[in-house]
Amino acid sequence: MITVAIVEDNETVRRTLQELVNGAPDLQCVGLFATAKEAIDEIPKLRPNVTLMDIHLPGESGITCTAKLKARLPELQVIILTVYKDIELIFQALKAGASGYLLKRAPSKEVLQAITEVHAGGAPMTREIARLVVQSFQSSLGAGVQEQGLSARELQILDLLSNGITTNKQIAARLGISPETVRTHLGHIYEKLHVQGRTEAVTKYLKSSGHA
Repeated sequence: MITVAIVEDNETVRRTLQELVNGAPDLQCVGLFATAKEAIDEIPKLRPNVTLMDIHLPGESGITCTAKLKARLPELQVIILTVYKDIELIFQALKAGASGYLLKRAPSKEVLQAITEVHAGGAPMTREIARLVVQSFQSSLGAGVQEQGLSARELQILDLLSNGITTNKQIAARLGISPETVRTHLGHIYEKLHVQGRTEAVTKYLKSSGHA
């Protein structure tokens, strides 16, 4: 059972998300919060697996809330769920520790898939948000991945990541290797490309290979 907390100041949206989560098999909503303060006070006690987080909350923002929660619960996976497509907000949220970023107009199925995916180690994003992230890096990332000494296996993993195969388990199944081996390869990729995570690695790969 994947446990989920929801931080959203709009009561209608909050209750709708609660019903969506509780209506899905293997998901359970364990907490509803209207402010960052409530979330920061209570979520560490509940220790949910995943938190759906709105950005604009009364008082402290969802980005600040995410950073404070991640400092206390490093294993918590946070998905930003908002109406905003502002690239600066996206980067602030990711820097604060969010693992995914979805628009509120995303279909219910996509929200549920994102919860499952982020719990499995993925980094779900609405397609148009992912595209914004890729485009924003185009002017700043110049070095091609082929020049960074990546192995054939590491390039295979980057290719799978860029095509939406995002969890270690999924990648392992495609390549016939273990999830632990995938994790090791990802560590080498991050080191060689001088990036902090999957999003930056994929962006650099797409740009250098002419797909972005």
